[in-house]
This record gives sequence, structure tokens and C-alpha cells, in this order.
Amino acid sequence: MSKRAVDAVFQALFLLSDVRFLLRETAPGHDLDEGQKERAAKTLEKVKRQVAILEEELVR
Repeated sequence: MSKRAVDAVFQALFLLSDVRFLLRETAPGHDLDEGQKERAAKTLEKVKRQVAILEEELVR
């Protein structure tokens, strides 16, 4: 596994921890306000980029 792939795994995990924290902030109903929704969307886009890197490095 390349260093780039390893870095992508860790970065994705850190980003998912941010999403987890957001869900903890909004528990139990997880009703996100507009700012939280925007933050979640931006974070999930970053996660997708890291997954794309993993696909490039490991699958293709």
C-alpha cells in the first residue's frame, strides 16, 4: 500500500470523526441547522475525495 493510500485512510477517518462529533452535538434527534448541514456536506465531500484516492491507489 502506498503512503498516499495510507494517508487517505487516516484523513478519511479523521473526517468521519468530525461527522460523528456533529451527530453527537445534535443527538438525540439529529436535527441539523443550516450551518451544521453545510459543515456536514463539506466534510462528506472531503471524505469522498479521500475514498477516490483509495480507489486510485488500491483498486485501479
